[in-house]
Order: sequence, then C-alpha cells, then structure tokens
Amino acid sequence: MSQNSREFFPSQEDVSSTEDNCAPKYRLPGDELITDEVRLKMEVIESLTSPCDRQTYSTRKREAAEKLGVTLRSIERLLKKYQEQGLVALTKTRSDKGKRRISDDWQQFIIETYQQGNQGSKRMTRLQVFNRVKGRARQLNLPKQDYPSHQTVYRILDKYIEEKERKQKARSPGYLGSRLTHVTRDGQELQIEGSNDVWQCDHTRLDVMLADEYGTLARPWLTVIIDSYSRCLMGFRLGFDAPSSQVVALALHHAILPKSYGSQYQLRNEWGSYGKPVYFYTDGGKDFRSTHLLEQIAVELGFSCYLRRRPSDGGIVERFFRTLNDQVLRLLPGYTGSNLQERPKTVEKDACLTLQDLEMVLVRYIVDEYNQHTDARMKNQSRIGRWEAGLMVEPYLYNKLDLAICLMKEARRTVQKYGCIQFENLTYRAEHLRGRAGEVVALRYDPDDITTLLVYERKADGTEEFLDYAHAQELETERLSLRELKTINKKLKDAAEAINNDSILEAMLEREALVEEMAKANRQQRRQVEQERVNPVQSVAEKFAVPEPEEMESMGESESEPARYEVQYMDELFEDE
Repeated sequence: MSQNSREFFPSQEDVSSTEDNCAPKYRLPGDELITDEVRLKMEVIESLTSPCDRQTYSTRKREAAEKLGVTLRSIERLLKKYQEQGLVALTKTRSDKGKRRISDDWQQFIIETYQQGNQGSKRMTRLQVFNRVKGRARQLNLPKQDYPSHQTVYRILDKYIEEKERKQKARSPGYLGSRLTHVTRDGQELQIEGSNDVWQCDHTRLDVMLADEYGTLARPWLTVIIDSYSRCLMGFRLGFDAPSSQVVALALHHAILPKSYGSQYQLRNEWGSYGKPVYFYTDGGKDFRSTHLLEQIAVELGFSCYLRRRPSDGGIVERFFRTLNDQVLRLLPGYTGSNLQERPKTVEKDACLTLQDLEMVLVRYIVDEYNQHTDARMKNQSRIGRWEAGLMVEPYLYNKLDLAICLMKEARRTVQKYGCIQFENLTYRAEHLRGRAGEVVALRYDPDDITTLLVYERKADGTEEFLDYAHAQELETERLSLRELKTINKKLKDAAEAINNDSILEAMLEREALVEEMAKANRQQRRQVEQERVNPVQSVAEKFAVPEPEEMESMGESESEPARYEVQYMDELFEDE
C-alpha cells in the first residue's frame, strides 16, 4: 500500500490501540475495494483537503477534474460525499455502470405508442402507455423484472414531452398551433396572451438615398415598434440621427399616443393602435441598455425591458424591414439596394425624395396596407383587427405634456448659492431654488434645446415634485442643442479659453455667422434642417407652456401678462437671402 494509502487507512494496530470513546468516525473499506481508481480519488481528496488559499484551491480543483476526467461539479460532489461518509464513499460504484437500463426496442415502443395515441383528436395518458407495455410483455411471456416499470415509462415520456415543447417554443413566436412565447437572455419566458403584452423595437438604415432642401444625399435611419401578438406596427421614428436612447424615446412617444394625420396624407383608414407595453423586447444594443431607457422611461411608464436570447428571436421586426424593402423602397427613386457592388450607377442622379416625402410614403403604407393586411397566422383577420380584438383592457391615454416630460433625459445636480445650477458648463438660475443651496435636484431636459431645464425635487419615497424652470443666463432668447453645446465646449477647451456663459454665447454667435455663409456646403446642417421640417422641434419654453410656480401664485392678484421669451429657430439661420 502506498504512503498515501497508509495516511488514509490506519493499520489494525493503530485502530485497536485507540480507546472506545475515540473510535474512528467513518467505517473503513476493505482492501479488496481499494482499486487504482480509488487510489487516484484518494490523492485528489488529499490535495483538496490540504490547507491553502482560495486561488490555490481553485487551481487544485481544476487539476483534479482533469485528472479524473470529470467536471468541477463532480469534484465538488465527490468531496461532499467524502466529508459525509468518509473513504467508503470513494469506493461506491453502481453495479450497472456503463450498461443501458432499458433496451432501445422498449424505448422506441414507448415513444411510438405515445405518438400514435396522441394523433389528431386522440389523447393517450402515460398510464395508458404503461398498460400497453404490460400487454406487450404478456404477449412475450416476460417476467416483471424484464420489462420497464411505470416509473421508467413516465421518465422516458416526461423527457420526450419536455423536449417536444422546447422545440415548439423555439419556433417563430405566434406560429399556428404553438404557444406565443418569447425567451429572454436570462432564460425567462414572456407569455403573450393579448395585444400590448410585448412590444419589439429595432433600427435599420434604409436602402434609399434622400435629398435635403440643398440637394445633399444621405440614407435615413428607421426605428419601428411592433406588437408581438398582432404583428401590428405601433409607431416609428424616421430621421438622419443614428440609433440612441433618445431615438427610442421618440419612437415610444409616437407608439404610445393616438395618431392623427392631416388630409395631405390621403389616408383611407385610421391608425388606431396606441397604449403601452407590459414588456419591451429588444436586442442588446447600447441604446436599449441605457439608464435613460431602463431606469427612467421604463420605471415611470410601468413596463419591463428584456433582451432577446439570440438574434433570430427578433424575426418579427426583421421581417417587416424585409417586407418594407421589397414592397416600397425598391420602387422609389434613389433606391440603393443592400449590395454595394450591385448598386445602380444612377442612384445619386435619381435621388429626389426628401425626408418628409418618405415619411408620408411610410405612413400611407403602414396605415392602409401593412396594418390592414392579414398575417400568415391569421386567416381572416387583419393585423389592426387582431390588435383591437386582442385588447384585454382599454389602453391608458397619456397626457401629451406628461408623456413628453417622462421621455426627456434626466440628470442630477447640486444647487449652488443664489439658486444656481451648473450643467454642461452652463450656469442656470431659478428663483424657486433660492435657499436650497446644497440640495440635490433632478433635471429634465430636451437635448434639442437645453437653454431651459425642468427642475424637480426628489422625495424620500422616490417620487418627484416640480419646483421651477431653470434658464441659462444670457441665453434665454436663444435655442441651443446639447450636441452643439458639446461641440462648442470642446473647441473652447482645445483653445484653452475659459468656459462660461459669455464665451459660449460668443462662440455660438460666431458659429451661426459661419454656418450662414457656408450653409450650402455644410452637409450636417442640411440634414438637421430637413429633419426639423419633418419632426418640428419646439423650444422647452414653448413645449411646456405652463405657468411657472411664481406666476401661478400671482395670477389671481395681477392681470399683468407673464414674461415671454423670444425663441429663435435654427430654420431662420438657413434662409436664403
């Protein structure tokens, strides 16, 4: 016996010399059971029970798994058995190890019997399958121990049924005859029982060149939201901006509110879908994992965000993009196609549509064609009809102002002296923040115009209460986007100049003068102007034109008109002389 064996198994003299009250804790195995495999396990146990630090223990455990040819989990179970039973646990093996406990013939008979008994409208239970097994065994004159017991039959059928259901769930959600289910990245199942249960969202860059008002060509981005139950398109966002949480928020704004369009769209039907989802199901893009979406919008509107388990789970949205490309885009002037090598040479020459033109085409296609069409799963029901029929309760109708505030981005800042706040190197002031120096407040802002912030007090219970509007000093009559401000800040920083409201205002005026001279050559500004024609951007002061707290208190005492802010729009900066 090796030295290791002597350490694990004391001699008979050692055992007999011990006192009765000091008898060994575990029963010892006989020498005939100490095989080479057992000795190898003994060496492994010895290495794992020797004192060491955590990192060394992890290394030893991996080495033990490689030595025995098993998993780490098996090593942990072996160590646990040794701690509970002693060395006898290392010698225990199954007598039928490596042998099949049921023949392939019996297993095939059990599964085929169950399949045939559940064809069409027939339904056979597991017990009835076992009765067939007993009947066959009697025909073959087999004793009880030579054919499967009812526990074995149940175990085989349970495994078969579970595997069958798993394959059904892996099919396209909503496929005829299968359950409507989405599986998330963390393994949860989202049951789809009706309309607005699950919304899916995704982006794509459209294969069509658009011309802005100056003739510059660019491909737009499209963000869509589709209801998984009905495949009805709930809302979209079209623009030149790359995907971001703000773009998702704008698409949600369009999907949540009821939609109405003017007579210029010449619609035959109404776009009647609206509401909010229970679950928001997306891919793992950075814009869908942002704090703005997960912790602000989703929490305040009361829905949960989940990521797809794999890319193929987003087939509903991807199928819409393909349908849109085949039925609409390829018929438009300026269509580029998805293959760069096969792109027509006359694309730039033919491109003449603007963003507003394409938006009108998309609205007409979605309202009068796509939502009115029947899906492959619905033989006699349109998508919009299935959405209406699938509603369990009437969708909640949000106030436009409240929803707009909810979708705005949020930040937190500490109030300074005299009711001032610093945000992105701008100084803001609000009268109702005086005396609150040192308090942390929540700011809501519109990235398209940050000259005015909405300030909220955060309560202990997590709720917020509106305090006041904070206006950027010296910029009250201007309109400045967050993107433009960051560009100005970078230039001032690179030039080693002091960053304050005056320097920002001066830099902004210089930039606007330069843009006015170079407008026809500035591609980025041209895109912005065209996008604002389709998606008009109001200043915060106009968008949230409600009395400020100070005005609300004095409305009953004075009939003097409230202060008005002169708003200058970017469109005016590009007008031709």
